[in-house]
Amino acid sequence: MHCIIIGTAYPLRGGIAHYNALLAEELAKAHTVETITFSRQYPGFLFPGKTQQEGGGGIHGSPAPQLIDSINPLNWAAVAREVRRRSPDLLIFKYWLPFFGPCFGTIARLAKRGTSTKVLFICDNVLPHERRPFDTAFTRYAFSPVDYFLVQSDAVEKDLNDFWPAAVYRKVPHPVYTMFGTPVDKGEAKKALGIRAERVLLFFGYVRKYKGLGVLLKALAKVLTQLDVHLIVAGEFYDDEQKYRALIEELRIASRVTVNSNYLPNEDVGQYFGAADAVVLPYVSATQSGIAQIAYNFGKPVIATDVGGLGEVVHDNRTGFLVPPNDPDALAAAIVRFYREAKESVFAEEVKREKIKYSWENFVRNIEELAVRK
Repeated sequence: MHCIIIGTAYPLRGGIAHYNALLAEELAKAHTVETITFSRQYPGFLFPGKTQQEGGGGIHGSPAPQLIDSINPLNWAAVAREVRRRSPDLLIFKYWLPFFGPCFGTIARLAKRGTSTKVLFICDNVLPHERRPFDTAFTRYAFSPVDYFLVQSDAVEKDLNDFWPAAVYRKVPHPVYTMFGTPVDKGEAKKALGIRAERVLLFFGYVRKYKGLGVLLKALAKVLTQLDVHLIVAGEFYDDEQKYRALIEELRIASRVTVNSNYLPNEDVGQYFGAADAVVLPYVSATQSGIAQIAYNFGKPVIATDVGGLGEVVHDNRTGFLVPPNDPDALAAAIVRFYREAKESVFAEEVKREKIKYSWENFVRNIEELAVRK
Protein backbone atom coordinates (compact mmCIF):
# COMPACT_ATOMS: atom_id res chain seq x y z
CA MET A 1 0.00 0.00 0.00
CA HIS A 2 1.22 3.49 -0.88
CA CYS A 3 0.40 5.99 1.90
CA ILE A 4 0.81 9.75 2.05
CA ILE A 5 0.55 11.49 5.43
CA ILE A 6 -0.62 15.11 5.21
CA GLY A 7 0.04 17.33 8.22
CA THR A 8 2.53 18.62 10.74
CA ALA A 9 5.97 17.05 10.39
CA TYR A 10 9.63 17.90 10.90
CA PRO A 11 11.01 20.57 10.43
CA LEU A 12 7.84 21.78 12.17
CA ARG A 13 7.62 21.03 15.85
CA GLY A 14 5.17 19.68 18.41
CA GLY A 15 3.34 16.57 19.46
CA ILE A 16 1.53 16.09 16.15
CA ALA A 17 4.83 16.22 14.26
CA HIS A 18 6.18 13.58 16.64
CA TYR A 19 3.05 11.48 16.20
CA ASN A 20 3.22 11.62 12.41
CA ALA A 21 6.90 10.69 12.44
CA LEU A 22 6.23 7.59 14.54
CA LEU A 23 3.22 6.67 12.41
CA ALA A 24 5.28 6.96 9.23
CA GLU A 25 8.06 4.86 10.73
CA GLU A 26 5.69 2.04 11.68
CA LEU A 27 3.77 2.12 8.39
CA ALA A 28 7.05 2.01 6.45
CA LYS A 29 7.81 -1.44 7.84
CA ALA A 30 5.31 -2.89 5.36
CA HIS A 31 4.24 -0.06 3.05
CA THR A 32 5.54 2.83 0.97
CA VAL A 33 5.13 6.04 2.97
CA GLU A 34 5.56 9.72 2.14
CA THR A 35 4.85 12.78 4.25
CA ILE A 36 3.87 16.27 3.10
CA THR A 37 3.87 19.12 5.60
CA PHE A 38 3.18 22.84 5.81
CA SER A 39 5.14 25.74 4.40
CA ARG A 40 2.81 27.83 6.56
CA GLN A 41 0.88 25.97 9.27
CA TYR A 42 -0.59 29.01 11.03
CA PRO A 43 -0.57 32.69 10.15
CA GLY A 44 1.71 34.43 12.61
CA PHE A 45 -1.10 36.36 14.29
CA LEU A 46 -2.97 33.11 15.08
CA PHE A 47 0.03 31.30 16.52
CA PRO A 48 0.44 31.91 20.28
CA GLY A 49 3.86 30.29 20.62
CA LYS A 50 7.37 31.55 20.05
CA THR A 51 8.24 29.60 16.88
CA GLN A 52 6.68 26.94 14.67
CA GLN A 53 10.05 25.37 13.82
CA GLU A 54 11.71 22.49 15.64
CA GLY A 55 14.75 23.77 17.51
CA GLY A 56 16.68 20.51 17.73
CA GLY A 57 17.25 17.70 15.31
CA GLY A 58 14.57 15.76 13.49
CA ILE A 59 12.91 12.76 15.05
CA HIS A 60 13.41 10.46 12.10
CA GLY A 61 15.10 11.02 8.77
CA SER A 62 15.02 14.12 6.62
CA PRO A 63 12.62 17.06 6.73
CA ALA A 64 9.32 16.49 4.94
CA PRO A 65 8.58 18.59 1.83
CA GLN A 66 6.94 21.83 2.98
CA LEU A 67 4.27 22.31 0.34
CA ILE A 68 1.03 23.27 2.12
CA ASP A 69 -0.06 26.82 2.84
CA SER A 70 -2.95 26.49 5.28
CA ILE A 71 -4.62 29.76 4.20
CA ASN A 72 -4.15 29.75 0.42
CA PRO A 73 -6.89 27.91 -1.56
CA LEU A 74 -4.86 28.06 -4.79
CA ASN A 75 -2.09 26.23 -2.96
CA TRP A 76 -4.52 23.53 -1.78
CA ALA A 77 -5.41 22.75 -5.38
CA ALA A 78 -1.72 22.56 -6.32
CA VAL A 79 -1.00 20.19 -3.41
CA ALA A 80 -3.94 18.03 -4.46
CA ARG A 81 -2.53 17.80 -7.98
CA GLU A 82 0.82 16.74 -6.54
CA VAL A 83 -0.88 14.09 -4.43
CA ARG A 84 -2.78 12.81 -7.47
CA ARG A 85 0.51 12.62 -9.38
CA ARG A 86 1.95 10.41 -6.64
CA SER A 87 -1.19 8.22 -6.75
CA PRO A 88 -1.46 6.98 -3.14
CA ASP A 89 -3.76 4.19 -2.06
CA LEU A 90 -4.37 5.92 1.27
CA LEU A 91 -4.20 9.60 2.19
CA ILE A 92 -3.89 10.10 5.95
CA PHE A 93 -4.70 13.32 7.84
CA LYS A 94 -4.24 13.98 11.56
CA TYR A 95 -7.25 16.15 12.43
CA TRP A 96 -7.30 18.23 15.59
CA LEU A 97 -8.58 21.72 14.76
CA PRO A 98 -11.38 22.98 12.47
CA PHE A 99 -9.08 25.78 11.30
CA PHE A 100 -7.58 23.15 8.97
CA GLY A 101 -10.97 21.93 7.74
CA PRO A 102 -11.09 23.99 4.52
CA CYS A 103 -7.48 23.12 3.65
CA PHE A 104 -7.70 19.40 4.45
CA GLY A 105 -11.19 19.05 2.99
CA THR A 106 -10.18 20.64 -0.31
CA ILE A 107 -6.98 18.61 -0.68
CA ALA A 108 -8.85 15.39 0.12
CA ARG A 109 -11.68 16.14 -2.36
CA LEU A 110 -9.45 17.09 -5.25
CA ALA A 111 -6.87 14.36 -4.61
CA LYS A 112 -9.58 11.66 -4.66
CA ARG A 113 -11.38 12.89 -7.75
CA GLY A 114 -11.35 10.19 -10.45
CA THR A 115 -8.93 7.97 -8.51
CA SER A 116 -9.10 4.96 -6.18
CA THR A 117 -7.39 6.90 -3.36
CA LYS A 118 -9.07 6.55 0.04
CA VAL A 119 -8.94 9.14 2.82
CA LEU A 120 -8.41 8.42 6.51
CA PHE A 121 -8.80 11.03 9.26
CA ILE A 122 -7.17 10.30 12.63
CA CYS A 123 -9.23 12.50 14.95
CA ASP A 124 -7.76 13.98 18.11
CA ASN A 125 -10.96 15.99 18.40
CA VAL A 126 -14.12 16.32 16.39
CA LEU A 127 -14.82 19.81 17.70
CA PRO A 128 -12.21 21.51 19.91
CA HIS A 129 -12.21 22.31 23.63
CA GLU A 130 -12.14 26.05 22.92
CA ARG A 131 -14.89 26.72 20.35
CA ARG A 132 -14.66 29.36 17.65
CA PRO A 133 -17.02 30.64 14.96
CA PHE A 134 -17.33 28.32 11.93
CA ASP A 135 -15.97 25.24 13.79
CA THR A 136 -19.02 23.18 12.86
CA ALA A 137 -19.11 24.28 9.23
CA PHE A 138 -15.37 23.75 8.71
CA THR A 139 -15.50 20.29 10.29
CA ARG A 140 -18.45 19.21 8.15
CA TYR A 141 -16.59 20.34 5.05
CA ALA A 142 -13.47 18.45 6.13
CA PHE A 143 -15.34 15.23 6.92
CA SER A 144 -17.38 15.04 3.71
CA PRO A 145 -14.71 13.35 1.52
CA VAL A 146 -13.43 11.05 4.29
CA ASP A 147 -13.75 7.28 3.82
CA TYR A 148 -12.50 6.14 7.22
CA PHE A 149 -12.00 7.62 10.66
CA LEU A 150 -9.82 6.52 13.52
CA VAL A 151 -10.51 7.73 17.08
CA GLN A 152 -8.51 7.11 20.23
CA SER A 153 -10.92 7.56 23.14
CA ASP A 154 -14.54 6.98 24.13
CA ALA A 155 -15.07 10.73 24.29
CA VAL A 156 -14.01 11.31 20.68
CA GLU A 157 -15.92 8.21 19.56
CA LYS A 158 -19.10 9.67 21.06
CA ASP A 159 -18.44 13.06 19.49
CA LEU A 160 -17.88 11.42 16.09
CA ASN A 161 -21.09 9.38 16.31
CA ASP A 162 -23.06 12.45 17.36
CA PHE A 163 -21.57 14.71 14.71
CA TRP A 164 -21.09 12.26 11.80
CA PRO A 165 -23.36 9.23 12.37
CA ALA A 166 -22.47 7.54 9.07
CA ALA A 167 -18.74 7.44 9.88
CA VAL A 168 -16.86 4.22 9.17
CA TYR A 169 -14.35 4.13 12.00
CA ARG A 170 -12.31 2.23 14.54
CA LYS A 171 -11.33 3.15 18.07
CA VAL A 172 -7.70 2.36 18.89
CA PRO A 173 -5.72 3.57 21.93
CA HIS A 174 -3.32 6.46 21.38
CA PRO A 175 0.14 4.85 21.11
CA VAL A 176 3.02 5.80 23.39
CA TYR A 177 5.56 8.42 22.31
CA THR A 178 8.80 6.49 22.06
CA MET A 179 10.99 9.05 20.31
CA PHE A 180 12.11 10.74 23.55
CA GLY A 181 14.29 7.80 24.53
CA THR A 182 14.42 5.48 27.50
CA PRO A 183 13.89 6.38 31.18
CA VAL A 184 16.52 8.63 32.72
CA ASP A 185 17.99 8.05 36.17
CA LYS A 186 16.09 10.24 38.64
CA GLY A 187 19.15 11.47 40.49
CA GLU A 188 20.97 12.41 37.30
CA ALA A 189 17.87 14.13 35.92
CA LYS A 190 17.40 16.21 39.06
CA LYS A 191 21.05 17.19 39.03
CA ALA A 192 20.83 18.28 35.39
CA LEU A 193 17.77 20.43 36.16
CA GLY A 194 19.13 21.85 39.41
CA ILE A 195 16.30 20.31 41.47
CA ARG A 196 17.22 19.31 45.03
CA ALA A 197 13.78 18.45 46.36
CA GLU A 198 13.04 14.89 47.43
CA ARG A 199 9.48 14.89 46.05
CA VAL A 200 8.93 16.19 42.51
CA LEU A 201 5.83 16.44 40.33
CA LEU A 202 5.70 17.41 36.65
CA PHE A 203 3.18 19.43 34.64
CA PHE A 204 4.28 19.09 31.01
CA GLY A 205 3.19 20.50 27.66
CA TYR A 206 1.61 23.61 26.23
CA VAL A 207 -0.18 25.66 28.88
CA ARG A 208 -3.74 26.41 27.85
CA LYS A 209 -6.70 27.40 29.99
CA TYR A 210 -8.44 24.02 29.71
CA LYS A 211 -5.35 22.19 30.99
CA GLY A 212 -5.97 23.41 34.52
CA LEU A 213 -2.53 24.58 35.64
CA GLY A 214 -4.22 27.13 37.93
CA VAL A 215 -6.08 24.30 39.67
CA LEU A 216 -2.79 22.45 40.20
CA LEU A 217 -1.10 25.52 41.66
CA LYS A 218 -3.94 25.96 44.15
CA ALA A 219 -3.74 22.26 45.00
CA LEU A 220 0.02 22.53 45.53
CA ALA A 221 -0.49 25.31 48.09
CA LYS A 222 -2.72 22.93 50.04
CA VAL A 223 -0.27 20.03 49.70
CA LEU A 224 2.55 22.17 51.09
CA THR A 225 0.71 22.52 54.40
CA GLN A 226 1.33 18.77 54.84
CA LEU A 227 4.27 17.73 52.65
CA ASP A 228 7.28 19.35 51.01
CA VAL A 229 6.73 18.85 47.26
CA HIS A 230 8.33 20.60 44.28
CA LEU A 231 6.43 21.20 41.03
CA ILE A 232 8.10 21.53 37.63
CA VAL A 233 6.05 23.32 34.97
CA ALA A 234 7.65 22.62 31.60
CA GLY A 235 5.96 23.94 28.51
CA GLU A 236 5.31 26.98 26.39
CA PHE A 237 2.43 29.20 27.47
CA TYR A 238 -0.48 29.53 25.05
CA ASP A 239 -2.32 31.40 27.81
CA ASP A 240 -1.24 34.50 29.72
CA GLU A 241 1.97 33.45 31.48
CA GLN A 242 1.91 36.41 33.87
CA LYS A 243 -1.47 35.33 35.18
CA TYR A 244 0.05 32.07 36.40
CA ARG A 245 3.18 33.72 37.76
CA ALA A 246 0.98 36.15 39.69
CA LEU A 247 -0.98 33.22 41.13
CA ILE A 248 2.27 31.55 42.21
CA GLU A 249 3.25 34.71 44.06
CA GLU A 250 -0.21 35.14 45.55
CA LEU A 251 -0.15 31.56 46.88
CA ARG A 252 3.41 32.06 48.21
CA ILE A 253 4.69 28.89 46.56
CA ALA A 254 7.39 30.38 44.33
CA SER A 255 10.18 28.48 46.11
CA ARG A 256 8.39 25.21 45.35
CA VAL A 257 7.71 25.81 41.65
CA THR A 258 10.17 25.73 38.76
CA VAL A 259 8.80 27.14 35.49
CA ASN A 260 10.45 26.57 32.12
CA SER A 261 8.21 28.33 29.63
CA ASN A 262 10.29 27.43 26.59
CA TYR A 263 9.48 24.72 24.08
CA LEU A 264 11.70 21.79 25.06
CA PRO A 265 14.02 20.20 22.51
CA ASN A 266 13.31 16.50 22.10
CA GLU A 267 16.61 15.52 23.68
CA ASP A 268 15.71 17.35 26.92
CA VAL A 269 12.28 15.81 27.49
CA GLY A 270 13.63 12.70 29.21
CA GLN A 271 15.28 14.75 31.94
CA TYR A 272 12.02 16.38 32.97
CA PHE A 273 10.12 13.11 33.13
CA GLY A 274 13.10 11.40 34.74
CA ALA A 275 13.18 13.92 37.59
CA ALA A 276 9.49 13.44 38.42
CA ASP A 277 7.82 10.96 40.74
CA ALA A 278 4.54 11.42 38.86
CA VAL A 279 3.02 13.50 36.09
CA VAL A 280 -0.05 15.62 36.88
CA LEU A 281 -2.78 16.31 34.30
CA PRO A 282 -5.26 18.63 36.04
CA TYR A 283 -7.37 19.22 32.91
CA VAL A 284 -10.65 21.06 33.30
CA SER A 285 -11.86 19.50 30.04
CA ALA A 286 -10.30 17.09 27.55
CA THR A 287 -10.95 14.44 24.95
CA GLN A 288 -7.56 12.78 25.38
CA SER A 289 -3.97 13.75 26.11
CA GLY A 290 -0.75 12.58 24.50
CA ILE A 291 1.09 13.63 27.68
CA ALA A 292 -0.14 10.50 29.43
CA GLN A 293 1.44 8.42 26.66
CA ILE A 294 4.76 10.23 27.13
CA ALA A 295 4.54 9.56 30.87
CA TYR A 296 3.89 5.86 30.22
CA ASN A 297 6.86 5.72 27.85
CA PHE A 298 9.02 6.77 30.80
CA GLY A 299 7.22 4.47 33.25
CA LYS A 300 5.72 7.35 35.24
CA PRO A 301 2.42 7.26 37.16
CA VAL A 302 -0.16 9.90 36.31
CA ILE A 303 -2.43 11.87 38.63
CA ALA A 304 -5.23 13.23 36.45
CA THR A 305 -8.73 14.61 36.40
CA ASP A 306 -11.45 12.24 35.23
CA VAL A 307 -12.43 14.07 32.07
CA GLY A 308 -12.74 12.93 28.45
CA GLY A 309 -10.54 9.96 27.64
CA LEU A 310 -8.11 10.38 30.55
CA GLY A 311 -9.99 7.79 32.59
CA GLU A 312 -9.42 5.25 29.81
CA VAL A 313 -5.65 5.65 30.08
CA VAL A 314 -5.14 6.40 33.78
CA HIS A 315 -6.57 3.57 35.87
CA ASP A 316 -7.51 4.82 39.31
CA ASN A 317 -5.35 3.36 42.09
CA ARG A 318 -3.48 1.21 39.53
CA THR A 319 -1.44 3.46 37.24
CA GLY A 320 -2.26 6.67 39.09
CA PHE A 321 -5.15 8.52 40.65
CA LEU A 322 -8.23 10.12 39.09
CA VAL A 323 -9.98 13.09 40.70
CA PRO A 324 -12.90 15.34 39.73
CA PRO A 325 -12.01 18.32 37.52
CA ASN A 326 -11.62 21.85 38.82
CA ASP A 327 -11.29 20.65 42.43
CA PRO A 328 -8.02 21.74 44.11
CA ASP A 329 -8.98 19.97 47.35
CA ALA A 330 -9.46 16.60 45.66
CA LEU A 331 -6.28 17.00 43.63
CA ALA A 332 -4.29 17.94 46.74
CA ALA A 333 -5.67 14.92 48.61
CA ALA A 334 -4.63 12.60 45.76
CA ILE A 335 -1.09 14.01 45.73
CA VAL A 336 -0.76 13.64 49.51
CA ARG A 337 -2.10 10.08 49.30
CA PHE A 338 0.35 9.27 46.50
CA TYR A 339 3.27 10.11 48.76
CA ARG A 340 1.97 8.95 52.13
CA GLU A 341 0.99 5.54 50.76
CA ALA A 342 4.27 5.26 48.80
CA LYS A 343 2.46 4.57 45.52
CA GLU A 344 5.21 5.49 43.08
CA SER A 345 6.84 2.08 42.67
CA VAL A 346 3.54 0.19 42.78
CA PHE A 347 1.98 2.37 40.12
CA ALA A 348 5.15 2.30 38.01
CA GLU A 349 4.99 -1.49 37.81
CA GLU A 350 1.39 -1.29 36.62
CA VAL A 351 2.39 1.33 34.05
CA LYS A 352 4.95 -1.09 32.58
CA ARG A 353 2.23 -3.68 32.07
CA GLU A 354 -0.40 -1.23 30.87
CA LYS A 355 1.68 0.45 28.18
CA ILE A 356 2.07 -2.79 26.22
CA LYS A 357 -1.37 -2.26 24.65
CA TYR A 358 -0.37 1.21 23.42
CA SER A 359 1.81 -0.07 20.60
CA TRP A 360 2.26 1.42 17.15
CA GLU A 361 2.10 -2.08 15.68
CA ASN A 362 -1.48 -2.48 16.93
CA PHE A 363 -2.35 1.02 15.72
CA VAL A 364 -1.10 0.40 12.18
CA ARG A 365 -2.79 -2.99 12.02
CA ASN A 366 -6.12 -1.27 12.55
CA ILE A 367 -5.35 1.22 9.77
CA GLU A 368 -4.55 -1.66 7.44
CA GLU A 369 -7.80 -3.44 8.29
CA LEU A 370 -9.81 -0.26 7.71
CA ALA A 371 -8.09 0.44 4.41
CA VAL A 372 -9.09 -2.87 2.82
CA ARG A 373 -12.79 -2.21 3.44
CA LYS A 374 -14.88 -1.42 0.38
